Amino acid sequence: MSRLPVWAAALWWGSLSAIGFLVVPLLFATLPSSALAGQMAARLFSAQTWVSCVCGLLLLMSSRQNQAVAPVPAAKAAIIFIVSGMLLAFLAEFAVAPRIVARENLRLWHSVGSAMYVLQWLCAGATLWKLTPQRV
Repeated sequence: MSRLPVWAAALWWGSLSAIGFLVVPLLFATLPSSALAGQMAARLFSAQTWVSCVCGLLLLMSSRQNQAVAPVPAAKAAIIFIVSGMLLAFLAEFAVAPRIVARENLRLWHSVGSAMYVLQWLCAGATLWKLTPQRV
């Protein structure tokens, strides 16, 4: 169980990396229309939100258990990144994505959503970094 936080952080960061920087660009490059690629990307980003939230909850629960046994400074520092990443995921899913789907000021909301995705990716990466032990 002591490795669960590292696995959860790795899954969070890795899934964000794969979906956002590999799969979605491939959809737009290979599918016959941008509309079809956009629909698939929206589904993938929605699924990614729930992966992010489950990983974040696992990380928060494990950090609480670690604090009960012995406070771990790296885990404490990671809590800010975990909560921030989860908040970004929820905001992107429930505030930004509906505006993109409605094609409401598409350029603005797509830029906001992309920025939030990159910030979430950075939060997940920082969490993974904080939880991975340094080797000397």
